[in-house]
Amino acid sequence: MGPQNGNECLKTLVVGAGSWGTALAILLARNQVPTLLWARDSAQVAAMVHARHNDHYLPQVFFPPSLEPIADLEAALPQVTQVLVVVPSHSFRSVLERLAGHLPDGIPLSWATKGLEPGTGRLLHEVVAEVLGPGWPMAVVSGPTFAQEVAAGLPTAVTIAATQSVVAARLASCLHGDNFRVYTSDDLIGVQLGGAVKNVLAIAAGIGDGLGFGANTRAALITRGLAELMRFALAYGAQRETLMGLSGLGDLVLTCTDDQSRNRRLGLALAQGKQLDEAQAFIGQAVEGITAAKVVVAKARQLNVEMPIAEQVYQVLYAGRSPRQAVEALCSREQKPEYV
Repeated sequence: MGPQNGNECLKTLVVGAGSWGTALAILLARNQVPTLLWARDSAQVAAMVHARHNDHYLPQVFFPPSLEPIADLEAALPQVTQVLVVVPSHSFRSVLERLAGHLPDGIPLSWATKGLEPGTGRLLHEVVAEVLGPGWPMAVVSGPTFAQEVAAGLPTAVTIAATQSVVAARLASCLHGDNFRVYTSDDLIGVQLGGAVKNVLAIAAGIGDGLGFGANTRAALITRGLAELMRFALAYGAQRETLMGLSGLGDLVLTCTDDQSRNRRLGLALAQGKQLDEAQAFIGQAVEGITAAKVVVAKARQLNVEMPIAEQVYQVLYAGRSPRQAVEALCSREQKPEYV
């Protein structure tokens, strides 16, 4: 099944040809949406044009005919009706600054980046408003998604939150298909925080499993991690229902329980005795939870929000605490009612 409103799904530019950006571009093109896929590396673009797949990230999935890899970002912008940014959070501002001045007025800017801006701790919609202007139409795509499964056409569901319902509806109609279900929301804060905080908690789940602590521990970490996420996001003004939905609980369960998660794999590697830089090199792709842990813990301290699991992940990543010491610190906390 293609887009529900084909007349609205004119050419789309996906900025970022990592695994997730490539998977979303493939999904759009399968839905008969003319799609441009931009990569920073012109050699990577040439290879994708020649091979008709992304050999580095999704080598087994060939591009549909309506997907075109490109190297000239600025030349593509006048041709498209919407832009979807899929780059790591540390590159998000620089990509926006490159787009600024070339984007036609009113072209919706969406992103599928999960994280907060390093250094400033800003939510990404705040970065968009700062770079492009506070009234710029924008949306975020988030939910329990692994790129390989989306590219393979396996059943998946996500949430799109937008500043304008028409922006969410247009992007949803382009992405929605037989095996890809899209829900819409107006809670940009909740959807973004769910996608950022779950990465930190997935590192904790990986540490627990890497230390051999079993299913009981994993279930406790997920459940108490959800409590931390909810306290943190509600302090920002998020909606409780969002945090219990696909972009909150759904994404948290996914990244804490499956080894396709880079953040979970990082926790496993740390528990096995690898140093942080060694673990990152072993994974070979951006691990958003490393930066998110620093930003989230700093903000939680500022807001006086208790996040003991995130705090212990921070201690392991940045303060030299061993994974086992971090677990011992969590277990030795004083007894308290569950819902306090």
